[in-house]
Amino acid sequence: MGTSALEFEKPIVELERQIEEMRRSSAEQSINITAELAPLEHRLAELRREVYRNLTPVQKVQVARNSRRPFTLDYVKLCFTDFIELHGDRAFRDDAAIVGGWARLEGETVMIIGHQRGRDTKENIHRNFGMPHPEGYRKALRLMKLAEKFHVPVLTFIDTPGAWAGLGAEERGQSEAIARNLFAMSELQVPIVATVIGEGGSGGALALGVADRILMFEHSVYSVITVEGCAAILWKDGKSPEMREKAASALRITAPDLLELGIIDEILPEPEGGAHADHAAAAATLAKHVGEQLDELRKLKPEKLVRRRREKFMKMGQFEE
Repeated sequence: MGTSALEFEKPIVELERQIEEMRRSSAEQSINITAELAPLEHRLAELRREVYRNLTPVQKVQVARNSRRPFTLDYVKLCFTDFIELHGDRAFRDDAAIVGGWARLEGETVMIIGHQRGRDTKENIHRNFGMPHPEGYRKALRLMKLAEKFHVPVLTFIDTPGAWAGLGAEERGQSEAIARNLFAMSELQVPIVATVIGEGGSGGALALGVADRILMFEHSVYSVITVEGCAAILWKDGKSPEMREKAASALRITAPDLLELGIIDEILPEPEGGAHADHAAAAATLAKHVGEQLDELRKLKPEKLVRRRREKFMKMGQFEE
């Protein structure tokens, strides 16, 4: 895990380092230390379980933003075959913060569209930290329409702090691009499955989130605003840990909260220690659950699909006294 470990992960990292050092020295001296390692590895598994079972909402935000988590292109590599990336919105430019293209899941053709963040400074600048410009959303819309033309399901992967709010983005119609995506997705005649794989922030996330089924990884977050933004608006303090914790709890951004509120349909369990601890296991879970949802949705006629999708979103926010 190295230097990028989160504060609450430090005991895990320390134990991992200890195990790794013992392995290295035993290999150098050709000594078998399997018996000595067993209790330490058992303790490591216990520690991971313990730490990740008791995360606070603000700690879940930190996990969701972790640059070691699998991103859209990691899942593409691990779950899908025959990926052909498609570029550009045919109007302005190609936005690297959103990636998409044709792929196959268990032999069936799908259209993949997802936010893409970077792991280092250079990649983050190229991907604009996963915050799309209007042309990113217009590219996504072009790919959705292409999928509809060929009767192919759309799979979206949500992982963004929010849409880019820079001057250029506003000049090119950021709000219109997002609104058009919401409208177009509400009437798209093919199955749509959205998965929140990291941080789902604001309209920037929702522009890929109007789906028949919304899945969410256990330690992901999904919210109308970042916790810092919320704390800054409500309490004029977006920096202090106390205010961020208060905002994170009030926003109900965790997967169990959102399942209870009827915003999402299913929580995907993560490997012990989070998705970043085992990319392959997280990808296997994703492929299995997305495949199951697609099998169900493929049985529905387009008209029924669209009607149910619209009803699903119209119901959100209604309550009985």
